[in-house]
Amino acid sequence: MPGPALQGPGPGGPASRPVAAPRIVRQRRRRPGLIALSVALISVGGLSGAVLYSTSGQRTAVVVVTRDLPVGATITKRDIGQASMALDPAVKSVPASKAGSLVGQRAAVDLRAGSLLSPAQVTDKSLVAPGEQLVGVSVKPSQLPATPLSAGRKVLVVSTPDPDAATGADMPADVSAPKTLQVTVVAVGKPAAGTGNVVVDVAVPAGDGPALAARAATGDVALIVAAQDGS
Repeated sequence: MPGPALQGPGPGGPASRPVAAPRIVRQRRRRPGLIALSVALISVGGLSGAVLYSTSGQRTAVVVVTRDLPVGATITKRDIGQASMALDPAVKSVPASKAGSLVGQRAAVDLRAGSLLSPAQVTDKSLVAPGEQLVGVSVKPSQLPATPLSAGRKVLVVSTPDPDAATGADMPADVSAPKTLQVTVVAVGKPAAGTGNVVVDVAVPAGDGPALAARAATGDVALIVAAQDGS
């Protein structure tokens, strides 16, 4: 018995399906100049970042102020400390290695705790200038201003005649214009136990030293704080 007849390629057979055309892959043209430029820009950016990181990471140990100090105050070990920070080359500072040389010097300006100390803010000069004398003036609490005095402060020493003696022949001719003398505070002592009297060392011109010492010995003086820098 004859078998089934084989079907040849017909309209619905596999041979009748369309064949897709092969894709043509275009190769991109490489531009060596553009590639070189990109590599150069990446290198420069990386180098700049490295330099910036290196610069910002350089920290220097410097001296800082740990306590408020008035002008003229003597600097002690407790008044200064060390800090590590990144500084601009234009900022003037004192290296931490030279902190020991600052002890015993004086504050040339008012110093604030936490601030960076610069060389111009300290001095080794004494508050008693050539041609001046140091006189100790003992005053009662009522003869001092409530504002604490500090070294370097300008004050006026004012004569305060004894009121019990003001009725005699030695009464000043013009009590409305008491005798005054401008001086510079060098040091302020601690209040005495019981009386609260304070001894204030002041620098005065040599010609006025003996007269001020004589007036201070009577206790009839008071101190007035003078304005600083025109304020």
